[in-house]
Amino acid sequence: MLVEFRVANFRSIREEQCLSFVASKDRSHEATHSLAMDKPGVARLLRSAVIYGANASGKSNLVIALMTMQHLVLNSTRLLEAQFREQYTPFLLDSDSRLAPTQFEITVVTADLRYQYGFSFDVERIHSEWLLVYETSKAQRWFEYHHNPQTLEKEWQPFSVYFKGEKKGQRELWKANTGERSLFLTQASQSNSQQLQPLFNWFANDLIIFPAQAPFNLMPTLQRLVDSKYKAWVLQLMNAADIHISDIRVEKKKGQGFEYKLQAGNASELLTVDGEMPVIEFGHQTTSGQKQWFDSRFESFGTLRLLGYAAPLLDAIENGNLIVVDEFDTSLHPLLTRYILRMLHTPLLSPKGAQMWMTTHDTSLLDPGFLRRDQVWFVEKKKDQSTELYGLMEFSPRKNEAIESGYLQGRYGAIPFLSEFLF
Repeated sequence: MLVEFRVANFRSIREEQCLSFVASKDRSHEATHSLAMDKPGVARLLRSAVIYGANASGKSNLVIALMTMQHLVLNSTRLLEAQFREQYTPFLLDSDSRLAPTQFEITVVTADLRYQYGFSFDVERIHSEWLLVYETSKAQRWFEYHHNPQTLEKEWQPFSVYFKGEKKGQRELWKANTGERSLFLTQASQSNSQQLQPLFNWFANDLIIFPAQAPFNLMPTLQRLVDSKYKAWVLQLMNAADIHISDIRVEKKKGQGFEYKLQAGNASELLTVDGEMPVIEFGHQTTSGQKQWFDSRFESFGTLRLLGYAAPLLDAIENGNLIVVDEFDTSLHPLLTRYILRMLHTPLLSPKGAQMWMTTHDTSLLDPGFLRRDQVWFVEKKKDQSTELYGLMEFSPRKNEAIESGYLQGRYGAIPFLSEFLF
């Protein structure tokens, strides 16, 4: 489960910003909206967090920051130089920040341990990387290094006695094979480090991100529709949204797909690939009781978007994953947004602690009867045009405060300042 995420000097984010899923001492909705961890230093974690803010305030950049961190952890050992350089997008409106490293740090609980892992990098190299592991309340610093600009070498701290290679000298071999644009976590995990595998697997399997700009991917859901139990669950979800779909089928037909070819020093190429492409059809019941099939062209974008959420939602509920969705309310009715959050907040439905981090403009969720006060976050653009993230709890709101009304009136900031537009 996610404990907190920190980012500094990334896109519109200049100073370090922190999103925390650590529950406050607020007792409202405690049994449903939070989960007891029984871990030193982390008593309870929230099941969801909702971020509000004006357009272009930086909500999406927080999501993209986590996505960039995930991408580097999973792929740093095989990225081409040009691909690595593309990951570095610092705050450019300040002369110091534009050349300073970007820094990510994340704290997660997985495999019964708390991991605090981070790294910094710029356009040329990884500058530092560290991992602290908590079996008790005291941290074990398993590894850490920093780039020395004078010697142009990595200066490593001694490995912790708690961090062991499976064979003698294995840790030193992993260290020697970690290039200047590679992460030690990636190198060691891909070299079968048993101790680092749970953290690497969290990034690979337990973190699911839906950025707002990317095309919506239906494939994970379509691939699971062959399972009759899963298909029945999807249909139940769709009909809970009052969409009235009686059946879904997927057929493979010959067609053309597209893929990007990336090569250092050259522009990306869009290639056409021949093969079998999945075609999805939706069955609707006619007034005479017969079934009429429609392909996806005749369904709304909201229907397709909900279908795309189905597989990640089920995976999260089954396995306790974290789902991060930018602009979750796009094409979804507010009541449907509530319905999905309510699923994650129901312990019987989500016993393994599934979590959701979403950005949204749906102010109807700002209801003390629906969300805890510590689940609400705001993003605002400061005078220097950098992003600031802060929680509702900083305003010490009353338990029954009209939060939606207060937000729209500007009591908590994070709203656009509108002026008259004259032709």
